[in-house]
Amino acid sequence: MFRTRFAPSPNGLLHLGHAYAAIVAHDLAREQGGEFLLRIEDIDGASSREELVKEILEDLAWLGLSWDGPVIRQSARLSDHTAAVDRLKQRGLLYPCHCTRGEIAAASLRMGPDGPAYPGTCKNRDVDPDGAAWRIDIAKALEQTGELQWDDAIAGPQVATPDIFGDVVLVRKHLPAGYHIAVTLDDATDAIDLVTRGTDLFAASHIHRLLQELLGLPVPRWHHHRLLIDADGRKLAKRRDSPSLSDQRRAGEDGSALADALRADIFPAGISLAKALNG
Repeated sequence: MFRTRFAPSPNGLLHLGHAYAAIVAHDLAREQGGEFLLRIEDIDGASSREELVKEILEDLAWLGLSWDGPVIRQSARLSDHTAAVDRLKQRGLLYPCHCTRGEIAAASLRMGPDGPAYPGTCKNRDVDPDGAAWRIDIAKALEQTGELQWDDAIAGPQVATPDIFGDVVLVRKHLPAGYHIAVTLDDATDAIDLVTRGTDLFAASHIHRLLQELLGLPVPRWHHHRLLIDADGRKLAKRRDSPSLSDQRRAGEDGSALADALRADIFPAGISLAKALNG
C-alpha cells in the first residue's frame, strides 16, 4: 500500500506553509489510491503542547483533508528510538558532547546547511556523558556503509553526503531522541513509501539515508516540494509568527476553498512559492 504522511510538531500553530505541505502529501497518496497518515511529532520536551494537537486536527479537517487510521504519536515510540541509539553506541558511532553553539561557531572551519559545521571537538576527548548531547561520527559511519544513494521525485538521483553537516546531534541534551533518529525510524515503522516535505529539509535526507543503512531500514523515495515564502523571500515559520490557520478558521474563512486555491498555486497577497531546487 502506497503511503505518505504529514508529521507536524505541536510547538506552534499551523500556517499556510503547513497547509501546503499537508495537501501535497494528502493528494499524492489519494492519486495513487494509497494512504495518508498523520503523525504528531511530540517529543520536543516542554515545547510540545497538547492543546496544539487539537488545533492541528481541527485545521486539517477544516482544509477538507482526511487521514487513514488513528493519529500516530511519536512519543509512544521513545523506547524504539532509545534502542536504535543504543545500537549505534555499541558500534562506537556516537560520542557525547557538551559544546555550546558559541563554541561550535568559534571553532568551526566551514558552514553546513544549518550553520557552522561541527568540527569534532569532543570526538577524541574524555567527555562526561551525563546530560550530554550525542553526536554521530560521520566519517566512521561512512566507512561502515560505503557510498550511498537516494532519490528525490523532483531533484532526481542523489549521492548521500551527510558529511556536509559535520557530526550532527542524534540525541539532544536531556531529551531521549532528536529529530534525525526519530523521523527516520518512524517513517520506517509507518512503512512510508514517499517522504514528502519542504526543500528546507532536503539536506537532512543525506543524514536519514545514512541512518537507514546503519540500522537496516527500508529506503523510501523522497519528494521535497517548494516552500511558501513571504514578501521578503523568507519561508513561513512559526517563530516569525506567520498568520495561523486557526485564526483564518475562526474568522469564518472557507478551508476547502483555501485548499483548492493552494492546489492551484493561488496564494494570498505577499505569499509565493520559492524557486525549485533544480530550477
